[in-house]
Amino acid sequence: MNKNFSLTLISFLLFLNVACKKNSAAREVSAPATTISTGIPSAAGDGVTFINSGKSAIFNLYAPGKTSVSVIGEFNNWQPTAMVKTTDGNRWWVQINNLDPAKEYAYQYFIDNSIKVADPYTEKVLDPDNDKYITADTYPNLKAYPAGATTGIVSTMFYAQPSYTWQNTSFTRPDPKNLVVYELHVRDFVAAHNYQTVKDSLTYLANLGVNAIELMPVNEFEGNSSWGYNTNFGFALDKYYGTKNAYKAFVDACHAKGIAVIQDIVLEDQFGSSPMVQMYATSSGSPSVSNPWFDAQNMHPYAVGYQLNHQSAATQYYTKNVMKYWIQEYHIDGFRFDQSKGFTQTNSTTDAAWSAYDASRVALWKTYNSYMKSLDPGVYVVLEHFAVNQEEAELAAQGMMPWANANYNANQATMGYNTDWNFQWIFYDQHGFANDNAMGYFESHDEERLQFKNGSYGNSSGSYNVKTLATGLAREEMAAAFLFSAPRPKMLWQFGELGYDISIDQNGRTGEKPIHWDYLNDANRKHLHDVYAMMIKMKTKNAVFTTTNFKYDLANAIKTVQLNGTDGVHVEVVGNFDVVAQTGNISFPAVGTWYDNISGKSISVTSLPYSMVLAPGEYHVYSNSALKQ
Repeated sequence: MNKNFSLTLISFLLFLNVACKKNSAAREVSAPATTISTGIPSAAGDGVTFINSGKSAIFNLYAPGKTSVSVIGEFNNWQPTAMVKTTDGNRWWVQINNLDPAKEYAYQYFIDNSIKVADPYTEKVLDPDNDKYITADTYPNLKAYPAGATTGIVSTMFYAQPSYTWQNTSFTRPDPKNLVVYELHVRDFVAAHNYQTVKDSLTYLANLGVNAIELMPVNEFEGNSSWGYNTNFGFALDKYYGTKNAYKAFVDACHAKGIAVIQDIVLEDQFGSSPMVQMYATSSGSPSVSNPWFDAQNMHPYAVGYQLNHQSAATQYYTKNVMKYWIQEYHIDGFRFDQSKGFTQTNSTTDAAWSAYDASRVALWKTYNSYMKSLDPGVYVVLEHFAVNQEEAELAAQGMMPWANANYNANQATMGYNTDWNFQWIFYDQHGFANDNAMGYFESHDEERLQFKNGSYGNSSGSYNVKTLATGLAREEMAAAFLFSAPRPKMLWQFGELGYDISIDQNGRTGEKPIHWDYLNDANRKHLHDVYAMMIKMKTKNAVFTTTNFKYDLANAIKTVQLNGTDGVHVEVVGNFDVVAQTGNISFPAVGTWYDNISGKSISVTSLPYSMVLAPGEYHVYSNSALKQ
């Protein structure tokens, strides 16, 4: 074996190790000599910038410390075209001419004669291992992977790609204080797992009354069937759910129905097939100490992928560009930031230490929030933060909305167990917030389903048994009455309004789950849905549900919430979460006739407090006048 062949073979094997060991035939290439320039053309943005009506393109890659970078692709028969290094050693660029504007080209970067990676700024990738499972119904005319030309994930560029004409350009977003968010996973919401089918379901969601949809991550992630938190490309839409224009049409259709779109996004970490990881990887594939974006070691105990270092100027630049892209390109209305507490350089080995007040993390989130508001003042910024109240209060004061998870306590209550059944965390004042931005919820993608635990572990007394489906669902109605009565933003997880009772751990925690639109055919589940719809519409259509004058008692069997509006409207929610009858003395705001907005009946309160005997699971949503629905 001669020396040249040995070097080529070693380079090839090194690339296979770094690039997730994906196998594909590849041509042997060798990088041309490097030239240096003082700068890049002023027209060049990150990634690919078309000029000359698509007949030329400027490639621009941030790759500090590299000794050689070339671009390879279908436009040069996968033979390296050397890129020019700027004098500061940070960027590499080259202009490619004689392009066909009507052609979609695949390309990669070839770095230091050993690494081939897709463009971190690409809007679309081709994956030799996963694209073959994407159907034409979901992604028509998907470009074939350029077999034999290269190996690993490739990026694409296309000047004359089909454009989209927005139909709704004056959408007015719901006021955050009225926000009711429906968290949705495309894969497990419709069997076709594509945007066009979810779009066809918007009438259902509009009739339910929700005014925002929060999509679990839709930017490119490893594999096809995933929760999407194993992200690898920040600017590319994952093709498993459809095309760019299909997603835009979905957002457009949401806006037409008065529904905002909040996009769950992962900017805390990335996984091994990320080109930003691969460009500066150790022999094991993890980020090296020279990586300008990532930490060489993760900084908190719940890290899964490789953690981005948000104190790095390079990472902040990249993150802001990602935020800007999705807001401007897709007209989304906000982000839910996964594991926002992970934007830290304080090394923590326990959750308590990780959750402690972190001044640098607070300052960073204020910077990012200000940047997003500079792009779009009304953008929603939702945080999965779970830090100490002091920290979350500072962020909430800037208009950000931290998640408020009351799943465990709410499920104790729906199951009928009096230990830890106080779910007061859904009230923002419990967080010590001076304002009202806590987004309370009983279910999310990340928590066990209430009705699964009702049916599996529910309490009982005599003939009253929470494990019975009809009884468990009725208690879900009662829980919904309390959830949506708590002022300000709230969230529900998909099919929670139908009592979805498949465990989160079925087929593995992140595995595919059965889709049960057939639940609508069950009278008890349909009744639960209708109560959800009534409560959501009451919440969004009546100002009393945004009041700051409220009180609640959620510690006992009979739980109450009282809302006192500035317009003279008062609401009293009452429910018995025990499995036996209980007598309660209810402090209505005043005597008089009180209307039950669920049953349509009325009661006459002649003295205070008003004594009521409530059967197990009995609940009422009273008001001194009928509420709008």
